[in-house]
Formats: sequence, structure tokens, C-alpha cells
Amino acid sequence: MRRTRLKLGSSPCSWGIWFPDDRRQMPWQRCLDEISKVGYEWIELGPYGYLPTQTEVLKKELADRSLAVSGTFTMGFLDDPDYWPALEAETIGACQSLVSVGAGYLIVIDGVYADLSTGEMLRSDTLNDREWRALIDTTHRIARIAEHHGLRAVFHPHAETHVETEEQIERFLADTDPELIALCLDTGHHAYRGGDPVAFYKAHADRIEYFHLKNVDPEIMEQVRLEGIPFARAVQMGVFCEPVHGAVDFAELAQALADTGFDGHATVEQDMYPAPPDKPFPAAKRTYEYLMGIGL
Repeated sequence: MRRTRLKLGSSPCSWGIWFPDDRRQMPWQRCLDEISKVGYEWIELGPYGYLPTQTEVLKKELADRSLAVSGTFTMGFLDDPDYWPALEAETIGACQSLVSVGAGYLIVIDGVYADLSTGEMLRSDTLNDREWRALIDTTHRIARIAEHHGLRAVFHPHAETHVETEEQIERFLADTDPELIALCLDTGHHAYRGGDPVAFYKAHADRIEYFHLKNVDPEIMEQVRLEGIPFARAVQMGVFCEPVHGAVDFAELAQALADTGFDGHATVEQDMYPAPPDKPFPAAKRTYEYLMGIGL
């Protein structure tokens, strides 16, 4: 079997972590312990404030578990100039944190246009040409900040943002500078919005430098589509399932990655919030063994 050379990692979201502090989330010590116990060597930091924010403390806790950091995210309304001061500060802070722990990637995500829990519209789900240009310009500004810190920026299309469908992602790639910004392809979000992530990778391998690997349950996804269920409720229903069971063909993806010689980072995610404390580890262990078994 041809194998890829992925730097396979995990993220706190696979352990039910969505917020810096929430009584329904497990302690960070247990989260790190279990990620390491599964066999992962890489981790994303997750929401700022969940893991220790003091650099030396964080470095020691990671080193004690033989974990290294691949990246973390900055997220905000990229089309809104009024949001830039807060987003700029968040971006600089994220870059400084990443540099301090030896990470290489800043993941850029647009802000969600609907309330994650209720589905209530917060903003329009479409942008006019002026707003789209602002989104592109802001993405470039963030990427330049990352570059200044010695980091590579990758853009993460995300459900219920202004870059979520294949058509929107194609437009984004056409309008952005490949020297400044690459793509983080989240296989789960891509399928959630009706796309084929494997075919998309084959068509755009030259722009995709980072992966989030997850899958969607096709039956739940159809219910979500028909009933207009908001994203957070869909997550609670289990729309993101273990990779072996979902709509995305991970064996085909493994072959495509091998064919192109992809050797970058791939963070395995199975978004679940809230998560029963004893659910994440067995699921993550099965997923890790499955992905290793198909050559990832």
C-alpha cells in the first residue's frame, strides 16, 4: 500500500471543546492526556484560553506528552472594516503564541453569518462585490501579519460563512495571492455544504497545504438540509461521524494524497459539542487506527 507522509494530528474539538471555559467540557489536562494516548504527535491549540496561556507552562505540558503544535486559528468578519481592529489584535496574539511554541501555520476563518445554536441570521449569507473585495483584502492583510511572524497562512472554508460552497471557494482561490495564502481543506465542512472534497483536492492540489480530516453522516446531513437545521444542532445530532462511516471516501483521498506526494499537516477532527466525557477517546482511537490502516 502506498502511504502518504502526513503529519497527523488532532484538535480539542474532537474532545467536545468549543469554548475557552464551559462546564460541559472536560479539563484540559484530560484532553491532552487522551490525545497523546491515542498516538497523535501533533495538536492544534483550539479556542484561546482553554489550554494554558502561559508559554512556559504550555510548552512543558505539551512536551510532557510528546505533543507539538501545528497551528491555531483566527476568526472574524473579514468583510467588515469595523471589525478589523479586534481581528488584527487577535491575529497578532495568535501569531505570537504560535511562534512561542514552534508552530508553523495560522488558520484563517471568516465569521459565521448565523447564530451557531439558534440558526438566527446575524448577517446576510451573501456578499456584494464591495464586501467580497473587503474579505479578500482582509485575508491578505492577515496573511502578511502571519508572514511577518514567519508563519504560513491557510484559509479554512467553513459552514455558515461567506466562503463555504465550492463555487465560493473557487472564487476565493482565483482572487487571492497564492504566495500569501494557501487553503486548509476541511473535508467535513466541504461535504456538509454539498461538495466533493476528494475531487476538489485533485483539482486544486497546488493550493491546498493543510487538511482538517472529518466526515459527515449522509442521512443526518439530508435531514439537516431538508429541515434547515442550524450548524450547532447538526453537530449535536452527530452529523460529523467517524471517517469510516461517512460520505467522504477516505481511501480515495489517501490515494490522491499519495499520488501528489502531499506531506503536510492533517488535523483529524470529529466535532462534537457537548460531548459525554467517555465518548471522545474511544472514537478517536478507532479513527486513528482506521486512518493508519488506509495509508494515512
